[in-house]
Amino acid sequence: MRRRYLSPFILPVAAFAATILVGAVLLRQTSVLPEGLPWVDALFTATSAVCVTGLATVDTGTAFSREGHWVLLGLIQLGGLGIMTYSSLVFYLWRRRVSLTDRLAVGQALLHDPSFHLGNFLVRMVRMVLILELAGALWIYALEPDVMGPFGALFHAVSAFCNAGFSLFPDSLVRWKHSWGMNTVIMLLITLGGIGFAVIDECLRMVRGVDLGRRGLSYPAKLVLSTSALLTFGGAVLVFASEMGGGTQNSSVSQTVLSSLFQSVTCRTAGFNTLDIGNMTNVSLMIMIFLMFVGGSPGSCAGGIKTTALRILWSFMGAQFRGRAQVVVAGRAVSSQNMNKTFALLITAIASVLFASLLLSVTEGGDVPHRMVRGQLMDYLFETVSAFATVGLSTGITPTLSVTGKLCLTLLMFMGRIGPIWLLTTLQQMQSETRYRWPESDVPIG
Repeated sequence: MRRRYLSPFILPVAAFAATILVGAVLLRQTSVLPEGLPWVDALFTATSAVCVTGLATVDTGTAFSREGHWVLLGLIQLGGLGIMTYSSLVFYLWRRRVSLTDRLAVGQALLHDPSFHLGNFLVRMVRMVLILELAGALWIYALEPDVMGPFGALFHAVSAFCNAGFSLFPDSLVRWKHSWGMNTVIMLLITLGGIGFAVIDECLRMVRGVDLGRRGLSYPAKLVLSTSALLTFGGAVLVFASEMGGGTQNSSVSQTVLSSLFQSVTCRTAGFNTLDIGNMTNVSLMIMIFLMFVGGSPGSCAGGIKTTALRILWSFMGAQFRGRAQVVVAGRAVSSQNMNKTFALLITAIASVLFASLLLSVTEGGDVPHRMVRGQLMDYLFETVSAFATVGLSTGITPTLSVTGKLCLTLLMFMGRIGPIWLLTTLQQMQSETRYRWPESDVPIG
């Protein structure tokens, strides 16, 4: 029993929960609000930081002292490194086709690969993360030394790479929506954090010609990079068409191109924005909801159902239309176990988002006066998908939520960060395996 509850699936959940509770206490103590920071807002902000989401019920720049900003920075870094460490190990095992269900006593499983050294792996990952964040901070500081300052540059670099989306400015990065330099560095940091350490490490090792030989990148890495590129540029084109056709942002074509590309990148769970989300068209919001729901890639700081799950689902539909028995993704068949987990993830994600949207519709009374034209349901759906996928984008309703609404999103952020498939696998580890099978029967469908 003790071994079951101290499994590699349970420990990260407990560690994240403990970090959130400690962070909530520290944030409440470092708040500079005259009336103090309510416990629900402290818990919400700590969860958003540790789960690298970026949703905020208070203005980050003015609600906390500089010590509070350092606490936020530490929570974001711990959350980003924590999930990247664990998910990178899972990604490594998946790449080596090691069964997670039966052999994820991580240390023992990795020892089957004599070339793998866990200590070197973790040191290399942390070193790479810190170097990229420091380089991004120096770039940001060089662009805006007076506005950002050293701490502001570091804060936004860490927030971008960890895909957190927290900003010290009330309008996020809207003031830099025309700056190609600022947009470029933030997009690069978001993208690198969203594809994951394992993929970055493979790319660097391939450039150096280390241990990859003539094979080049691995199959999962190619899958991640190709799908990410398709979603990023495809989403940018769709957002551009929507905003140019019916948007109210009053920007030129070149400015809309830059803003559309930035929003497509940041929808991959980063949370920064250079456009007023509340004034974007319904079409743009639906495109962004889809991009947020998919999220980033396995082994990264990003949330969502992940790019690989999207490729599997798309290939499954293709196989059904073609009448093929096997689901083939980029020249390789997907196992039935992998398909089952993908569908479990999809169903859990959709159910969580719809239930949370319904709950917000009830708890918030369905009355947001400045959203009367579009209606509240779009706002609630956008907010819940953003929380579940740990994105942090909002149409502006987050600070107006009730205590129940804030707690609902807090739980949704935690669930989205840990991952529905992770929770399902944890529950499976606690259950006993059945020794019998039920008779099968076909059921009419459609």
